[in-house]
Amino acid sequence: MESTRQAKIARLLQKELSEIFRLQTAKTHGTLVSVSAVRVSPDLSIARAYLSVFPSAKAPEMIESINKSAKTIRYELAKRVRFQLRKTPELAFYLDDSLDYIENIDNLLKADEAAHPGMAASDDGDGPAASTPQE
Repeated sequence: MESTRQAKIARLLQKELSEIFRLQTAKTHGTLVSVSAVRVSPDLSIARAYLSVFPSAKAPEMIESINKSAKTIRYELAKRVRFQLRKTPELAFYLDDSLDYIENIDNLLKADEAAHPGMAASDDGDGPAASTPQE
């Protein structure tokens, strides 16, 4: 269970990290990095940031590069949040592939619908949805 303090710090870190990565977009040659979530440990010493990378083909090398420069990013973050936080948490970056997962599920559903056109979720009057009371 995440405390209110953890949630507030997570939102602050997400906002500031997003701004840092937005400013770094020019240096990444067209690769867009967005912070989808930040989770903070109960003792506020470790923050796990989940990043979405577009295009997703460059994601593993971008995450590796970002993890290598985590100390620099932490320093940049500390300069931004120095009046809100006494100690800036250690940063760990992970790839958030939930958008790829959603896209994969969507493609599978479309393929299934194309393979079985008559099996689409339609209301033909036989199910319980058709038994609504008439007024």
